[in-house]
Amino acid sequence: MKTDTIAAIATALSDSGIGIIRVSGEEAISIAGKIYRNKKNEDVLSTYQSHTIHYGFIVEKNGNLIDEVMISVMKAPYSYTTEDTVEINCHGGALIMKKILMTVIEAGARLAEPGEFTKRAFLNGRIDLSRAEAVMDMIHAKNQFALKSSLKQLRGSVFDKIKEFREKILYEIAFIESALDDPEHISLDGYTEKLSDQVFYLRKELEKLLNSADDGKMLKEGIRTVIVGKPNVGKSSLLNLLVGQERAIVTDIAGTTRDTLEETINLGEFTLHIIDTAGIRSTEDVVEKIGVEKAKTISEDADLILYVMDSSIPLDENDVDIMRMIKDKKTIILLNKSDLHEVVDQASVAVLLSDACGKNVSLNEISDAEQNISLVKISAKENDGLDVLIDLIKKMFFHGQISYDDEICITSSRHKEALLEGLESMNQVQVSLENHMPEDFYSIDLMNAYASLGRIIGEEVEDDLVNEIFSKFCMGK
Repeated sequence: MKTDTIAAIATALSDSGIGIIRVSGEEAISIAGKIYRNKKNEDVLSTYQSHTIHYGFIVEKNGNLIDEVMISVMKAPYSYTTEDTVEINCHGGALIMKKILMTVIEAGARLAEPGEFTKRAFLNGRIDLSRAEAVMDMIHAKNQFALKSSLKQLRGSVFDKIKEFREKILYEIAFIESALDDPEHISLDGYTEKLSDQVFYLRKELEKLLNSADDGKMLKEGIRTVIVGKPNVGKSSLLNLLVGQERAIVTDIAGTTRDTLEETINLGEFTLHIIDTAGIRSTEDVVEKIGVEKAKTISEDADLILYVMDSSIPLDENDVDIMRMIKDKKTIILLNKSDLHEVVDQASVAVLLSDACGKNVSLNEISDAEQNISLVKISAKENDGLDVLIDLIKKMFFHGQISYDDEICITSSRHKEALLEGLESMNQVQVSLENHMPEDFYSIDLMNAYASLGRIIGEEVEDDLVNEIFSKFCMGK
């Protein structure tokens, strides 16, 4: 681990009222002291007590004044990195912040790498790896759920649960090893029943966490939503309605949208990553055909399809092709232009869906939000039906409500992978118990589970993975 003193701008590099330059390391106070003067022009930074803030000035080596500042002093080990840390609160102009940072570096500090402050907090034992990841998740939170989930993880919700599991596993490993080493004093009689109960509990708890992973990841990162439909049915109008501004060009000319258009929409509790696609129809236009093929490809990876129909015109063979393409995806059919004379109704859609699926589909099946395909009437022009659509999405994905209770929700793909490996190892222990295998078989799989879960909190993790995780952090954090 590098122990030299590092520095970086900790706030956004844009014009603002306040900016912060963070300095951390063994020489942080002495380096900052070289460029700081109080209002009496005294070099007194080293005399200040920890966790105090002081008024003064930052000056260049030649004595020229750079800025009027407030400077915070935090002495080891009571700081974010557990090292001596100084934070220079200056005016937020980009030029000023860069000038002060360069002055700090000239005084002996090194420019920090992305995420290096948090990496030092992890390596110095102040936070575990799950808490470190939560720091970045909070910075990038796009909705209320992601923010609350990251805050709970930062306060140790994942760490505490994983630590509990590992302690139970470690106890069983230690007991088995001790009994095998000293059978005269430690008996394994009746132990398999006891271990079986513990394995049953751990498997159920791991399954519970894994069951939260798909919804958690979707809530955190957003539902990948693709708008499809024939040309000129109102797809771009729907996008503009959801975004709240004229994001897509809307005309009466069919085929106006030739390429995809992406937007992220925060709906409070959850987020939609929406992709508006070219109208799908049979065409000889080369450019339009490329757009149609791209729409079909993108739809394959969607979490949700919004299939827009113009309810004022009859369905045709293009609708049959679209329905066949998306029949196995979570889909909400939007009967748009409900303000006009209705030609396509729920019964028409049921017939279309039956043709596409090759089986009879009842009206109830497309009105039940628990089904993969549901239907709602809207008017993008009149701004009608949006609330119903949002409620329907919540019912399809989150059973109608998004909980903020004390239950842990796994939102990290890395955590999910480690939990899957841990569960597989515990399943192997269960198989060994059922087959009455020797006790050392239990110990091997228990140790594998212990190591897999340790990767979540950083106790069984390689340097390369640590570097990869922190390389994704922003500068100054």
